[in-house]
Amino acid sequence: MGAIMKTTKFIAGAAILIAVTVSSLFARKTPSEKDGKIKIVTTIFPEYDWTREILGDKIGTVDLTLLLNNGVDLHSYSPSVKDIAKISECDIFIYGGGESDEWVEDVLGKAKNKNLRTINLLEVLGDKAKTEEIVEGMQIDDDDRDDDEIEYDEHVWLSLKNAQIFCTEIAGALCEKDAQNKAAYKANLDAYLKKLSVLDGQYAQAVKSARTKTLLFGDRFPFRYLVDDYGIRYYAAFLGCSAESEASFKTVVFLAEKLDELGLKNVCQIETGNGKIARTIIASSKSKNAAVLTLDSMQSTTAGKIKKGASYLGTMENNLSVLKTALD
Repeated sequence: MGAIMKTTKFIAGAAILIAVTVSSLFARKTPSEKDGKIKIVTTIFPEYDWTREILGDKIGTVDLTLLLNNGVDLHSYSPSVKDIAKISECDIFIYGGGESDEWVEDVLGKAKNKNLRTINLLEVLGDKAKTEEIVEGMQIDDDDRDDDEIEYDEHVWLSLKNAQIFCTEIAGALCEKDAQNKAAYKANLDAYLKKLSVLDGQYAQAVKSARTKTLLFGDRFPFRYLVDDYGIRYYAAFLGCSAESEASFKTVVFLAEKLDELGLKNVCQIETGNGKIARTIIASSKSKNAAVLTLDSMQSTTAGKIKKGASYLGTMENNLSVLKTALD
């Protein structure tokens, strides 16, 4: 983990300890406690949308919360007192479990609901979880090379195969907490798993018929689970959880040379990127005519986008369209 991110996490940790104390002193009954609704809290959009899909027309029977809904990046999020109170009193809490969620342990340790069911995506994935990968040309700070600390790639939701595992786990938790609607949850799960499986097959076919099997990212790279699913190679400026925002001359030159060597027509970035590094890579290449493409990692999906109809499946379908262009 980089020095900037370590400092940020230290400050956030201190703030969380204060927030946990304040929330425990001033916690009051929430409307959902009064009306008997099952309370579910999710940290990121994919978890929230999977839960919506499994709930189906039963969504009105629960109080479903998405914590990161205002555009704050996953890696810089720190829970508010209100967020902590929601987690403390909820029935099901779903979170990633990676380095961005280091605050969770303190919050859960003081949770009011002792029957709280937690779903840690990395734990659910088990042996299928991947460690962060350093590829040739990637810009790495000395603080990222900690031999005593294993860092897992936390962007587990960007694999359609993983999504099927997680949805099954979420459905199981819902059935435990609400046995009365067990049949509906299982039917919704089966229908959604089929959609995920179909899209997974479309990804596999697209990569199989693509001209190239390599992506080049002028940005952080959170898509390792996705590319590993389909045998895609990649080069990137930074690790998926890197706090870096400026690429070195060496990194830009390496990626520009790879762009030329492989005859790639596009340089990719994630949805929060400003395109600066990607454009610099293109400007440093011989042809100078590659396009900048954006793949959505769903780390900062806003309430506004959700209101307009954003969904996990829809985003992954859009990503497939972008991927086809990137591999053309």
